[in-house]
Amino acid sequence: MTKQKIITYAFLQSAGTFIYVAIIAWLLFNGQRLFGEFGGFGGPTAMLLLFVLSAAITSSLVLGHPIHLYLSGMKKESFQLLIATFAFLFLFTLIAFTTQILS
Repeated sequence: MTKQKIITYAFLQSAGTFIYVAIIAWLLFNGQRLFGEFGGFGGPTAMLLLFVLSAAITSSLVLGHPIHLYLSGMKKESFQLLIATFAFLFLFTLIAFTTQILS
């Protein structure tokens, strides 16, 4: 796997994670208007299930391909991809905080 492919995969994995998180954040921000008031046992249950589902989806986006590479014997590329993905996620996080501060 070339360095360019690693960077491309890392960017796509990070961008996919960012888009997923943005969609969930939008749903949470507009949840009361879209779904009404949560009441009783169902509200906390739904939120915890969303949390568990989100953890599974984002871990698949971030860790899925590096684990596949590692198990395929491409250990060096696996770690390079993981570090590059973390770097892009850090960059997206900085952008999110910067746009929040500037708005």
